[in-house]
Amino acid sequence: MLTLSLAALATLCVAQHIEMADTLVYRAEGAAVVDGTDLYGFTVTEWQLPATYPPFAAILFVPTTWLPVAALKVAFVAGNAALMALFVHLSWRFAGLRTGRVPLVVAIALGLWLEPVFQTVLFGQINLALACLVLWDLSRPEHALGKGFALGVAAGIKLTPAVFIVYLLMTGRVRSGLIAVASLTGTVLLGVLVLPEASGEFWTGRLFETSRVGKTFVVDNQSLRGLLARFSHSPEPGAVWVVTAGLTAVAGLWTARRAVVRAGLETWGVLVTALTALLVSPISWSHHWVWCVPLLAVLIAEGRLRTAAAVGVVWTARSFWAVPHRGDLDLRLPWWQQPLASPYPLFGLGLLAFAAWRTGAARTGARAVLPAPRPETGVTTRAGTG
Repeated sequence: MLTLSLAALATLCVAQHIEMADTLVYRAEGAAVVDGTDLYGFTVTEWQLPATYPPFAAILFVPTTWLPVAALKVAFVAGNAALMALFVHLSWRFAGLRTGRVPLVVAIALGLWLEPVFQTVLFGQINLALACLVLWDLSRPEHALGKGFALGVAAGIKLTPAVFIVYLLMTGRVRSGLIAVASLTGTVLLGVLVLPEASGEFWTGRLFETSRVGKTFVVDNQSLRGLLARFSHSPEPGAVWVVTAGLTAVAGLWTARRAVVRAGLETWGVLVTALTALLVSPISWSHHWVWCVPLLAVLIAEGRLRTAAAVGVVWTARSFWAVPHRGDLDLRLPWWQQPLASPYPLFGLGLLAFAAWRTGAARTGARAVLPAPRPETGVTTRAGTG
């Protein structure tokens, strides 16, 4: 199955002459560092894509200039396939699954065709690399040497993982959170040292230009902002999005904290934080939702096979690519096509509600197993409640 899956993926890439636009952007960023040109002044590919990551990321992209474009594309496809295998392994361990190699290999073969993973390969993106850094770091024991460092590096490459630093601090892992802050700060300082002008430009201006990333209303933006833009038939949902995103952020982080502090469910704490970040980010392209992989692993580990099947269907169906989306057709979708155009944020909101119920049920269950106080002493024993 794995051989056939990889062969089919490679054949599709060759037959469709996949451009891998994001890989070309990364290469152009690396070239700008090498040549000393304006990092945020170029556009590449037919879609006129600019650089949107911090200067630290551009420094890491310098090796992409050492290969011809064709060889670089092959390297990115092979690298993302290998990263998917690592991500499945990390997700398996994170969820506490202890099955053998065969189910693991089958999961890799099938997981390559989950839409976010598939799009990551086709665009030549780095989502799987960042997710592996974050999940590996968060899965380590609390007092492991340098825990938080890899998370800070991931946030320095692409800012959205920084939400996990907030998660660590909110759940009392101050040491790991501060290490992540220090690591992130180090990436910023390295960028300032190597690319001072680009760093000043990014941190004082480009950081806040959402329009550089892309149009909010297009169907591949699977964030709350994209959902509201399409539903309201307006390119910018404005205050409605600000209020909705704010409430979702508060509810999501509160649920994540409760999952860890009150229910002892680290898995759901991490997953809820990831879902919250994807929902409230102004733009969450469909390939950013690779966190569906550990989500599936956790649901399977808990025996929630029906929910896992629903997640698998939603993140494989590609329904938003089936609705009219050329030009500004995304803004003129009828009501009955709206769920098809925004499956990830809708399902993500449902998963947040499920996680709130899940952590509440776990807390209730923990209270239920406490033995009644002994009549003669009134002392409650905690034996066996871990």
